[in-house]
This record gives sequence, structure tokens and C-alpha cells, in this order.
Amino acid sequence: MADPVIESETSKRPSRSFRSFIWDTDTHLKSHEERVLLRKLDWSILTIGCLGFFMKYLDQGNLANAYVSGMQEDLRMFGNEYTYAQMAYTCAYAVMQIPSTLIVQKIRPSIWLAAMEICWGVFTFAQAGTHSVGQLYAFRFFVGFFESSFFPVLLYVLGSWYTKTELAKRVAIFHMTAPVGSAFGGYLQAAVYTSLGGAHGLAGWRWLYIICGCMTVPVGVATYFVLPDTPYTTKAKFLTPRECELAIERVTKAGKAAPAGVTLATFKRVLLQWRWYAFVGGYVLYGSSCQAAGYFGIWLKAENFSVVDRNVIPTGSKLISAFCVIMWGFLSDYTGSRFALILGPLFLGLVPNGILAFWPAGVQIKLFAFLTSSVHLMTAVFYTWANEVCAGDNEERALVISSMNGMQYAVDAWLPLVIFPQTMAPTFRYGFPATFGFIIVAILAVTGIHFLVLREQKRSSGEPETALEAGPIEYHPEGADSIGESDKAEKK
Repeated sequence: MADPVIESETSKRPSRSFRSFIWDTDTHLKSHEERVLLRKLDWSILTIGCLGFFMKYLDQGNLANAYVSGMQEDLRMFGNEYTYAQMAYTCAYAVMQIPSTLIVQKIRPSIWLAAMEICWGVFTFAQAGTHSVGQLYAFRFFVGFFESSFFPVLLYVLGSWYTKTELAKRVAIFHMTAPVGSAFGGYLQAAVYTSLGGAHGLAGWRWLYIICGCMTVPVGVATYFVLPDTPYTTKAKFLTPRECELAIERVTKAGKAAPAGVTLATFKRVLLQWRWYAFVGGYVLYGSSCQAAGYFGIWLKAENFSVVDRNVIPTGSKLISAFCVIMWGFLSDYTGSRFALILGPLFLGLVPNGILAFWPAGVQIKLFAFLTSSVHLMTAVFYTWANEVCAGDNEERALVISSMNGMQYAVDAWLPLVIFPQTMAPTFRYGFPATFGFIIVAILAVTGIHFLVLREQKRSSGEPETALEAGPIEYHPEGADSIGESDKAEKK
């Protein structure tokens, strides 16, 4: 007769489903009500997040499409004026990165993001009426200012709901819409140029801004109704009281701290730790290495490709990077490793960026390099890593992820003027070698972060499971302005 204890344990052991291999690796371990909750979160956060981020990148990238489709000639843009227009956007975008994640500690994210998205949609539409370079600078500034909240706040919201086995792939899906949005901008401009160019006396590039603005505002309105905020502040009508309780139970078990409020002591606590400096510095180096693809269209124009080709061919680079974002994110969740899925793509990115740095004579090899120059785009994994390492302190997590993006854009506000001046187009003899060098330094920085995480993990919760993975740190902030409980990261 079989041992009843063994028989009972065997019968209760859940079998691993096919869904566990292609989605969350622990799906078979979750209860039915938890799976229902996750489906609701995916349909709400991912849907509205992806739509909003798609529009954000469509509205951000349409400057490049408009520039090579007649705007340069219509506005008489010369020298570095295109770069200055980019800088106006970037400076404004950098300003609101950190404040936005602090504001949503007081104002619900659904309210804040809806207002911001409607405003940037209005200013996107307004660019259709631009008649001087000065007006373009002003409109780009306001578009950047209002767009700046979307990315860090959505990352904060995603990190507030999802656990270690769930987060990277969802951040990847969210971030994948960035290159897709940029790619769609190329297709849209090509279609507008051929079908609407000259209609009602308006150039094709002006119609692009009109269409983009009309697409953005409705998504902003929908954000207010669909985004469920955070587990502690949600008022979503599609979540039951039990599901709200379950959401808090899940993130508490995962070691994610509850909101505790922001004071001056919060900034002191965060800035006295190594995590802010390490993740911000590492991300700025990585982000600075991802600029080459942005100059694809300018090179195509110099090679006398048609207006349609200048808009369509660069979309190949964006679609390849979108595929890579998804692939790195899913592999990271499936393997449980963050460091390896950051380091590997960086090494891979050395190949195309090295080709551009040395600038060979052949057109085909440069075409290949431009198309694959963003193959190392693993932003989703980088942010997931930061989300998890800082999980034990909600305010630190908010400040770190917003500072990563904010500081990157602050650097990006002036760096292109130095290394990618339009007077050096299309070879950019400073720019492409610089992006190649940034990848090398980013590899060193990421390796350093990895060993810092391992060292702190050893001190707080013993040895990590593998040399390639350092999970959430069991963090006990000293003198923290918290609600009193110890914020422990879940031990592996």
C-alpha cells in the first residue's frame, strides 16, 4: 500500500503547463484567482501603457520623419538647427523625470498621466502650424515636457504590481512599443507624403503632426479610466475588493515595500546608498550607446535614397530592436537572470557599432550596421534589475528608476551637439566611435554593479543561487521614514 503522505504530496504537486514555458514560469503554481488578477492587470496596464508609449515615441520621433520629408526646406533649417530642435525636446523631457515619480506619490498615476498625455497631444497637433524654427523649438519643448512623465511613471506602476518571474517580460512588451512607434512613424510619413502631401494646401509633414495629435488625445482620455494606479491606491472598478487584497499580499510576499511618503530624509537615505549612483551611471552609459540608429535617415538622404525610402528603410532597424527587446526580456524572466541578459546584448552590440565607428567604404555593410545598431537594446531588463534590487524601499525604487531615465536625457540634451553635429553628417566621425566606446564602458559599469549587488546580498541574505544572478536585496534602511515594518526582499 502506498504511503498516504507521499501519495497526498504527489497528487497535490501542480503540473507545469505549456503557458509556464511561454509566459510566467510559475503560472502552474498560482491559484485561479491570482491568474484572473494577472489577466486583468495585463489587459489594463499593458494595453494602456503600450498604447501611450507607442504614441509617445510616435510623437517624439516624428521630428526626424518630418525633417527628411520637406520640413528642412520649408522652415529653412540650416547647420545644427535640427540638433537644437532635438535639444529643446530633450531638455524639457529631462526636467520632469524625477518630479513625476514623486508627484504620483500624492496624485494617482491615472490622473497625472491622462492630463500629461492630452497636453502633449495638443502640442503635437500644434506643430502642424509651425512657420519658423523658433516656433518649432517652443513646440518641441512643450511636447518633451508633457511626455516626460509617461515612461518613469509606467515603469513605477509595473514594478508596483508584478513579481520577479513576471516583471521583465512585461516591461519588455511595454518598451517594445517604443521602436514600433518610431517604425510606424516612418510608414505613416511615407503614406502621408504620397497621399496627403499638398492636400488643402498643407505639406505632407504638416499632415503627419495633425494625424499624430488626433491619435494621441483619445489615448490620454482612456488612460484615466483604464490605468489601475498601484495596489495601495487603486480605485479601478474592474478589480474586486478581494483582488485588491490579493495584489497587496503578492507584492508584500515579493519584498516590495509599501509607500511611506517622501521627505527630505528620503533623499538623504537614497543618496547615501550606492544603488542610485551605480544604476544611474550605468544606465547613462548604456543609453548613450544607443544613438546610432537615429542618424540612419540622414545617411540615406546623403546617399540619395528617395523620400519614401528615407522613411521606410530605417523602420527595419526599429523592428529589429523591438524583437530584441522582447527576446531579452522573455529570456531574462525564463532564466531568472538579469545580469547575463544585460551583459550579453552589450557584447553583441559591439559588432554593428564597431562597423559604424570604423566607417568602411561599402554601402551594404553600413546598411547592415545601421539596421542592427540597436540589437543591444535591453532597456527592459536593466529597469527590471533596478526595480528588483531597490524593491525593499518604495521611494528609493521610484527615485532610482526616474533618475536613470532623467539623467540619461539630461546627458542626451547636450551630447549629440558635441558628437553628432549636423556639420559632420553623414559620417559623424565623433559620434559613431563614441557610441562604440560607450558600449565598452557600459560593459565595465554593469559588471561593477553586478559585483556590488552580490556583495550586499551576501551581507544581508547569504549566498545568491548563481554567480550570474543577484536578486532583490533584503534591505533594512536605517532611520528610514517608513511605516515601521522591516522591508524584506523575498529570499530565493
